[in-house]
Amino acid sequence: QVHLVESGGGLVEAGGSLRLSCAASGRTVSSYPMGWFRQAPGKQREFVAVINWNSGRTYYSDFVKGRFTISRDNAENTVYLQMNSLKPEDTALYYCAADHSPYRLRPGVQSSDYDSWGQGTQVTVSS
Repeated sequence: QVHLVESGGGLVEAGGSLRLSCAASGRTVSSYPMGWFRQAPGKQREFVAVINWNSGRTYYSDFVKGRFTISRDNAENTVYLQMNSLKPEDTALYYCAADHSPYRLRPGVQSSDYDSWGQGTQVTVSS
C-alpha cells in the first residue's frame, strides 16, 4: 500500500480557486492511475477526476469538467487538483486515492478501483 497525504484545502468564496496536493510515500505510484473523490456531509463519496500514470489521459465527472484540472508530478510522487470557479456545491472533504491496478483500461470512477486513500482535506466554498 501507499501512504497518501492531502493538503491545500480551505475556505474560499464562490468563484475562487484552490489547488489541492496529494503527496504519496511508500509504494511508488508513478505506474498507477491516481484519482480524486469527494464526500459532502450526508452524501455518498463521489468521483471527481482521475489521471493515468503518464498524464496522457484524464477523466472528469460532469460536474467539475471545465473547472477542475488534475495533474501529477511522478518525480515528486505528487498529484494535484486545480479547482477554479468554485461553487458552494463543491463544498466537501476531498480525498486522493491510488488505483490498485496499473493496467486499467477504463477510467477508475468507482471507489472499489482504489486500494489506498488519504485522510482528506476540507474544501468549503461560501456563497
